[in-house]
Amino acid sequence: MSQVHLGHILHIGGNPAVDAAAEALVSIPDGALLVDDDGRITFCGRRSDLPDDDGLAQVHDHRPGFLLPGFVDTHIHFPQTYSGDSYGGGQLLEWLNSCIFPAESRFADPEFAQRAAVEFCDRRIAAGTTAAMVFGSAFPHAQDALFTETHKRGLRIVSGRGIQTVGPDSAAALITSEDDAIRLTREEIDKWHAADTGDVGTALLHVAIVPRFSLSVTVETLKSLGELYDSVRDRGVYVHTHLNENNRPGTGEVASVIESYQVDSYLDTYDGKFLPGSAVGGKTLLGRRTILAHAVHCQDGELARMAETGTSISHCPVSQLFLGSGTMPWKRTVASGVNIAAGTDFGGGDEWLIPRVLGDAFKVHISEPGDDGVSMHPAEMLFLGTLAGARALDMEDRFGNFDVGKEADLVVVDPPECRHSMRRYGTACALMNPKWHGTSCFSRCSWVCARTPSPKFTCAAGGCRGVST
Repeated sequence: MSQVHLGHILHIGGNPAVDAAAEALVSIPDGALLVDDDGRITFCGRRSDLPDDDGLAQVHDHRPGFLLPGFVDTHIHFPQTYSGDSYGGGQLLEWLNSCIFPAESRFADPEFAQRAAVEFCDRRIAAGTTAAMVFGSAFPHAQDALFTETHKRGLRIVSGRGIQTVGPDSAAALITSEDDAIRLTREEIDKWHAADTGDVGTALLHVAIVPRFSLSVTVETLKSLGELYDSVRDRGVYVHTHLNENNRPGTGEVASVIESYQVDSYLDTYDGKFLPGSAVGGKTLLGRRTILAHAVHCQDGELARMAETGTSISHCPVSQLFLGSGTMPWKRTVASGVNIAAGTDFGGGDEWLIPRVLGDAFKVHISEPGDDGVSMHPAEMLFLGTLAGARALDMEDRFGNFDVGKEADLVVVDPPECRHSMRRYGTACALMNPKWHGTSCFSRCSWVCARTPSPKFTCAAGGCRGVST
């Protein structure tokens, strides 16, 4: 049965760049979405212009709530589900060693991993996050639990087991041999990539190749991962990892990578140029289905190379504040042409809500020094959390806004303060209302492919089902 969803529609129409998002902002106070039996949008406009359906459509009246595209989280850690606000006694590398590696090692227990998978999906639903790039657990049974639970809920996911072949003693349980790293990754791809429908163009479940970062792998690992990715790239497999997060002089992540590999830039290690002097040693991991988290301290050449290859950045201001990693320079990064999407980085970040990430993005970028400071338009923030995320996942043709023909991923929100702001100040000010960015009860309900929502259910293979709080 077709469906009609009524409410105040807000989305970024078309396929603009982030600096054109304000012109692409669509606001329809008395709006309607008409969705067909396949979960695709056939009409988005004023309720008064809704085509006559002879009363056959099921009507969902969300008024006076807002209808937004489902939020897309492009960087979140499943094995850090219980690690928010963890004190590590230092910045990134110290925090990993003292807090995160031990916490992630607990996922060796299958029962613990199963509980975490349920909690992880519950929190995604409550936050209105309908699609996510998820940094996975090192343990295959934990990944099986994550994919299985995600499938039951009908959520979209891209995930892959975290790959480590070297590391400190605290990470011993997470480390595998070079051969096992490739074998386990290939097995995960074969088992879970597009497993729900058998077609990458319609699937909700996708797999990524996920080396933790360059310090957790070796030249041999990177060479083998490049060969593996080259063999599965045409199957729509993804790559996800971290880049240029912490730039503490001498002992930080960036300095340590450059010293360890003797390369000209951190990005070179992912671009097949991981031998001393940035000599080519293998195949690139960059491309349209590669998302690199953070990218706070990039060289101009790194930004240009990411833009050239279609690689996206997951911008994670909440975790960068928590770990003292610095601020990604907004103007310079946007000017490079690289796509920027939003990530909670929960674990390092202490918030599941993409709107909270967007609020913190506004604060850190208006506070950049001198002429670098910028007041982000609210439409740019909405773009980061929705359409840019779909673009980063190379699924902009499927979801991310309410353009006709796309799959109807949507979230219904209803903070009264935002309705008040809309009446007094207009759309832009309403989007800036703190209630969009801070409430712990943000999402009234969510849909994926516009199926009837229910709290918890089984998603039939090949079908999309709704989720709700």
